[in-house]
Amino acid sequence: MSSASQLPGGTQFSAPVVVPVSPLPPQAEPAVKPLEQIGPRPLPPLNRCSIWNVPFDQVDLSEAVDRIARLIQRRQPSYVITANLNYVMLHNQSEQVQAITRDADLILADGQPIVWRSKLGRSKLPMRVAGSEMIYQLAQRASLQGWKIFFLGGEPGVAAVCAERLVRLYPGLQVAGVESPPFRELSAEEQLAQDQRIQEAGTDLLLVAFGQPKGERWIHQHYRRLNVPVSIQLGASFDFIAGTATRAPQIWQKLGLEWAHRMMSDPRRLVPRYGANAKFLFTALLEDWQRKVRSWGMGLDEQEA
Repeated sequence: MSSASQLPGGTQFSAPVVVPVSPLPPQAEPAVKPLEQIGPRPLPPLNRCSIWNVPFDQVDLSEAVDRIARLIQRRQPSYVITANLNYVMLHNQSEQVQAITRDADLILADGQPIVWRSKLGRSKLPMRVAGSEMIYQLAQRASLQGWKIFFLGGEPGVAAVCAERLVRLYPGLQVAGVESPPFRELSAEEQLAQDQRIQEAGTDLLLVAFGQPKGERWIHQHYRRLNVPVSIQLGASFDFIAGTATRAPQIWQKLGLEWAHRMMSDPRRLVPRYGANAKFLFTALLEDWQRKVRSWGMGLDEQEA
């Protein structure tokens, strides 16, 4: 016996009749999985070239920002490395840094000597992609696409001033949070609370200013658990925007001498670092020259001859 219902106005409709259906015979699994079981498609790989044993993505500044945008859209935890000469030196000295490099989704050349060295090989880097320039491009893109940026690190107050100035430059920029944690390692409880603040803020892009290589190590240790789409260690970028440090004049940057300007601004801290970088650079260039001579069939010992 079927029941009937009546809509306003007198129109009647009958309740649907359920007809029993015999079960179908078992079939093989479909070749294509249901859509909900398919994870995000991996991004196509970028062209890379190896400079002093570090793989660099061959992208310019605009292409780097586009790639980060695609990583954010993918919604899987990842991180980006802006590698200068100091990072290259550390990579060649530390297996831990090598592991950080291997797991990165994007590796950018943030050093003019790296770009110049690439010109001597078959695969060339189009330009230096400086984190201190990219942060402006990322803030602008975030203001247009609704990304939420979390600013983590720097001296007390620096990250807040940096975030405020970027918001004024790019109205609509959403700041997920600003924190300048102590330089010591956080306790387990403090780290858990920090993780929750970053996650609950809906962070799309986590910008870290812990120094090198502390920032890269911290990101590598935490990025999977944080589940933030993109994390980037940006060194002194917060200080440049906040005005607590100044970038070298353009002519110094073009000549690859920005390191000298920074060294003079903080000689006590940076002279030992840049001295070690200069020694590494000299050794790397000497080894490059020796390999080139060998490729010409010169400089062989008697056994090789």
